[in-house]
Amino acid sequence: MNSLQQQVIERVEHAIKTANQRLNKRLKMPTVTFTQRGKIAGSARLQSWEVRFNPILLKENTDAFLNEVVPHEVAHLIVFKLFGRVKPHGREWQLIMREVFQVAPRTTHSFDVSSVTGDTYLYKCSCSEYPLTIRRHNRILRGQATYQCRRCREVLVYSPQ
Repeated sequence: MNSLQQQVIERVEHAIKTANQRLNKRLKMPTVTFTQRGKIAGSARLQSWEVRFNPILLKENTDAFLNEVVPHEVAHLIVFKLFGRVKPHGREWQLIMREVFQVAPRTTHSFDVSSVTGDTYLYKCSCSEYPLTIRRHNRILRGQATYQCRRCREVLVYSPQ
């Protein structure tokens, strides 16, 4: 484990401690992993009481990660514990972000994700072009999915460059 990951774990511990004090609860420390991939900075696994973080985006955006992403994901766990299943970024989550963590409740990050963006495959219809991810491209090749243009509703067709 590197020092950045240790800092994240310490921030998660601090967030849980803060929530316990401000809410008069006894929430336990969640499992913290650094296995999140792709463009997602972090995610909360509600049932297993786990938070996952993207190690690449952590390294590239350390301050914002520690100050925004960590409380964001911990807030999801707390909301689940207090309210059950509710809208992911609804009133309850916003309340925890503002009142418990004193962080503006932003639903998405604005990190540069070019380093974690995979190859894309160009698909076309008669009015536009769409770069699809390798996952979507492979689903089309296996016959598991088709995708339509949002404007003309035509099925997208692969157009190798």
